[in-house]
Amino acid sequence: MGKRRMPDLYRAPFPLYTIKVDPKTGWVITAGGGGGSKTGIKNAVHFLSLELVGDQHCATLVHSHDTDTRATMNLAIGGDVIAAGQDGRCSLMRFRQRQLRGKAAAKDAGGGSEQGAARRRAGKGGKGSEGAAEAAARGNVSEMKDNTTQISVDTFGEVQSDLNPQDPLQKCVRFSPDLSLLLTGGTDGHIRVWEYPSLKEKLDFKAHEGEIEDLDISPNNKHLVTVGRDFACSIWSGNQLAMSLCWHEKMPQIAAKSYRYMSCRFGKVKDQKDTLRLYTVQIPHKRDRKPPQCYLSKWDGQNFLPMLTNPCGTEVISTLAVSDSGTFLGLGTVTGSVAIYVAFSLQKLYYVQESHGIVVTDLAFLPDTPKGQSLKGNNEAAMLSVAVDSRCQMHTVRNRRSFPIWLVLFFCGLMVVGAVLLLQHLFPGFI
Repeated sequence: MGKRRMPDLYRAPFPLYTIKVDPKTGWVITAGGGGGSKTGIKNAVHFLSLELVGDQHCATLVHSHDTDTRATMNLAIGGDVIAAGQDGRCSLMRFRQRQLRGKAAAKDAGGGSEQGAARRRAGKGGKGSEGAAEAAARGNVSEMKDNTTQISVDTFGEVQSDLNPQDPLQKCVRFSPDLSLLLTGGTDGHIRVWEYPSLKEKLDFKAHEGEIEDLDISPNNKHLVTVGRDFACSIWSGNQLAMSLCWHEKMPQIAAKSYRYMSCRFGKVKDQKDTLRLYTVQIPHKRDRKPPQCYLSKWDGQNFLPMLTNPCGTEVISTLAVSDSGTFLGLGTVTGSVAIYVAFSLQKLYYVQESHGIVVTDLAFLPDTPKGQSLKGNNEAAMLSVAVDSRCQMHTVRNRRSFPIWLVLFFCGLMVVGAVLLLQHLFPGFI
């Protein structure tokens, strides 16, 4: 699949920098903005309701949370809490969903709410009003009233996540899988870890010289992986450096410091509960007239030995995502292209060149929860992408048809029998 125009799932009135999907509700949470500059571009977190109509996805804005003069550059979801990177701070926001019934819903609808939530309304007169009158006679008016979904967002905490004296900026944030830790990295090269939800600082250490590009933590909280602009990908146990990775150790044609790490993500292995993989992306440190390849690497997630490295094109990778099952990897590029790879073989499965008009800032697969599965429809994978062009798009991989092994063996047997009968017919006495 090459260069073509992808339909927009949603378009925001500001640049989009990050996107996540709430596993429980299926809300798509995306954020961005114009920052502190006086350009008139607002800063906000948008909550989208995602639906599958036939085989097409559609999204509706259900809530917009204004973030004043600070644009959200990255975020993580932990239960009903959003950890949002805004300048050099990490803001913690709790979101709640509630249903307004009866008069409250009618009042909210009449008040011209900014949320833009879809509402079901009973018709005026005709069978609709007759039915309502009948219900009132039975004392069941509440069952006929409109239900309106509302989301409330409250900021309940904030921590200083970057102390760069010139231009503090948080570059990445993660919750630990058990929601006991909050981890951030920024332009000052420090990793900061807070106990959650108390927000008591647990660790603060210099992990890289220069900016931290990405971080991730293993499911058992045993290992922390960080990548920085200093060409290093480091494995940490607490604040102690356990080891540094070298992806091109067996590739002598790759010169030292000609590439740097861009992203890192842990991923599961389907049907292998205790197996873990680490995926990293390496991009050229400098651009040449003839663009060199970027590389995608897979590592054993326990001992961090290299398993496989494949080139992934000459477009510079800007972001990496891994599906919940660990089956697929998503890549976005600085030129706006989007690709989906098979995690096992690191082979490209899906690709749209320049799907966005500019750098892809974040990707998110639909989760493998009941809600996420229902939104996937007849697709093996569904991935959202956002970019600085304010657009949010959906990328899907249709279910690949497969045949049961017994059916394959049956047809193989038929072919053997057919071949024997044909030879017997052509050469009597063959058997």
